[in-house]
Amino acid sequence: MTAAVSSPVITIDGPAGTGKSTVALRLAERLGFQFLNTGAMYRAVAMRCLEKGISFEDEESVVAAARELRFCIREHRLQVDGQDLSEQLTAHSVGRSASLVAAYPRVREILVEHQRDIARRQPIVTEGRDQGTVVFPDASRKFFLTASSEVRARRRFEEVGATSGASYEDILREQQERDLRDSTRSVAPLKPAEDAEIVDSSDLDVEQVVDVLARMVQESLKN
Repeated sequence: MTAAVSSPVITIDGPAGTGKSTVALRLAERLGFQFLNTGAMYRAVAMRCLEKGISFEDEESVVAAARELRFCIREHRLQVDGQDLSEQLTAHSVGRSASLVAAYPRVREILVEHQRDIARRQPIVTEGRDQGTVVFPDASRKFFLTASSEVRARRRFEEVGATSGASYEDILREQQERDLRDSTRSVAPLKPAEDAEIVDSSDLDVEQVVDVLARMVQESLKN
């Protein structure tokens, strides 16, 4: 499937815990675009596997689970088979398993098709790990959001730690393991696109990051 889309696309890539989802949502709201949380798609596949008792080592069954799912966006929220599963998808066990299903090329192919199809219907701000490098190489503007591993783990712990039962140390360790898997996988490894603007959010709050990105996007769209 071709990567070309007619609507404006803004991509925000980066590792877990950089605030990509929150920043992308706020930026989409400010621009009047829709927000696409691609990480939620991989978590949806992981959740379906957990629900069905599918082993993450069983590639054929994981791929089959991915093929079953249907996605759309309603008011910035990803709908999975017509349902808003936002709360369920934030579970620690689901997030921990997302990179396992993402390691399978055929799962990525299936979800990339969904992502491009959604972008054909409306302007989007999309976040993930390969949006600017693989999914939307011709995006209107590309960003790579980063932060120190300690800052990212603290943010994630503050977001889900209390409800998940995971400690800060657990999240930091799992995050570092995921970073290694994501950056060394053979298909769509985590890395900035050559034409992406790298933004370090370690010392910036969400609104400051959104201000920086919005200013650059608005300059790009004027040209």
